This record gives sequence, C-alpha cells and structure tokens, in this order.
Amino acid sequence: MRSLNLDQLRTLTEVVALGNFSAAGRRLNLTQPAVSLHVRELEHRFGVKLIERRGRQAYPTVPGRALVEQARHILSACESAEAAMRRFHEGWLGRVHIGTTLTALTYQLPAVLRGLRKEHPGIELLVTNMATRDSVDGVLQNTVDLALVTLPVKATRLRVTPLRPEVLVAILPAEANDVPKVVTPEFAAAQPLILEHARGAVHALVMQWMAEHVPLERAPMHIGTIEGVKTLVASGLGMSIVPGIAVSEGRPDLIVRPLAPQVPCGLGLIEGLNAPSNPALDIVRDALLGLRAPVDGPGTTTRPRRPVGNGGAS
Repeated sequence: MRSLNLDQLRTLTEVVALGNFSAAGRRLNLTQPAVSLHVRELEHRFGVKLIERRGRQAYPTVPGRALVEQARHILSACESAEAAMRRFHEGWLGRVHIGTTLTALTYQLPAVLRGLRKEHPGIELLVTNMATRDSVDGVLQNTVDLALVTLPVKATRLRVTPLRPEVLVAILPAEANDVPKVVTPEFAAAQPLILEHARGAVHALVMQWMAEHVPLERAPMHIGTIEGVKTLVASGLGMSIVPGIAVSEGRPDLIVRPLAPQVPCGLGLIEGLNAPSNPALDIVRDALLGLRAPVDGPGTTTRPRRPVGNGGAS
C-alpha cells in the first residue's frame, strides 16, 4: 500500500475545521475542484465516505472524524520534524540538561552559562537545581546529561570528575560571644542550627559530622537557599554550616570558623559512564571542566582561598 499523502490529510482537516470546500481551498491556496479531488482520493483509498455535503456545508462522517483525529497527530509530528531540522540548519547544535546543586548554581555556574550563551548560541541549555542524590538519579536514568554535585559521590555507572576541593565552615552572627577558633560537633550541637534543606548533600555531611550528638536536642531550622541561611544567621537566629565558597568574600555581619574535624565537600562533575557524545554535550562538558581548580605545579593544586570573616570573640 502506498504511503499516505500528507497534502490530502491536510486538506481533509481544513474541510472539517472550516465546514466548507471553498473555504478550505482559500486557506490552502487550492481550487475547489482540487479540494474535492483530495477528499475523493482519500475515500477511494479507505473505501469509506469521509465527508457528507448538506448544501454548501461539509460535515465529517464517523470515519471522517476518526481519520481527522489521526491526521492531526501525523501533521503535528511532521511539523515537529521540520522544526527540528530547521533548527539544525540555522545552527542549532543540540540540547544539554545540566543538574546542579544550589551552591554551584549560585556561586560557580553563572559565569560558565554566560560564556556558553555568548560563544555557542546554538546550544539549548536546560538547567535544573537538584540535590546531589537527585542529580545522580537523573544521570543514571538519562534525564540529565551532566551534573555539578557535592562530593563524595559513589556510583559504578557514573564518571565522576573532581573539580574543586572545598570544605564546610561554620558561620555565626557577628555579635556572638565566646566563639571558639574552631567549631567542633559538640559545640555545634549546643547551638540553634540553621541548615539547608534536608535532602541536600551538605545536610547529610553535617549530620554525619555530628553523628555522636544526633538526635539533637533542638531540631534544625531548614531553609531552601544558602543566601537565606546567611541572612538568618546574620540576624542572630543561630549558626550554620555551609560550603566555604558561600562566604569566600567575607561579610562583616558573620563570623566564619573552620570545623574540626574538617569536612570535605568538593565540587564534582558527573555523567553517564557510557553516555553517547555529541557536539553540544562536548562543548558544555569542556566548559564545566573549566571550573577545575588551577594547578600551581606538578602534582599540586591551588586550594580555594580560606573564607575570612569577622574575628569575633575567641
């Protein structure tokens, strides 16, 4: 059986939509006899009557309505195919979905995105703020192409590339008294805590660090953004533990202290171990790899600058 004629299907849908052969012809820039011929050829092909005429009005029969419904799906798919090819013809390289922690999205990813948008406008970027565990699931399920995550991450089907070393630090309000030079789990457990959302990797690292003091006497307050956490801490509502990069510029309304023992929370890039390659994905991957910490010399890597905060009382 020969393939369906898309022009005939389009003609049928217009006749049904407008209820008139002449109107359909004007819409499609066809003569009325050409419209009638398209409909007759479809009726001959399927051996059923598709259109009933009552005076100047045209009405679909039951088979006609069924065919029009399917024709709309077919024509829509054809339009999508043409649009996809047109985008490639106009320089579109492809679509890349990036998952990212809120910390990376706030402090590290914006410059990369600006560069990609300026240098590669043909790449369609989709960025989703996701907890590290959700990014891992997304990459494994092929719904996310690349993800910036909080390390450590372990998964046999992932390629994990460490980008920047980082550690967690404690932040307290500037007016806090008797703040030790280093913050221990015992000290933190006695403070009102303000932490990121419980699904985040940083929250899990903090709870592991304080494991000997869990459950806490006071449940932590959970805030959705690091900037929100910093605002509440600066307002005197408690202390928090955040990635050092979040306070790397220093703030006069916060005291920043290292943790003891130290808690690594490096930035990493993950992708599927056997993910297919394409030009857009390669370009975006290279741009994200540009977040790697600079190397000082053979075998050494420059570590992030230690956050500097208000000295506070010690």
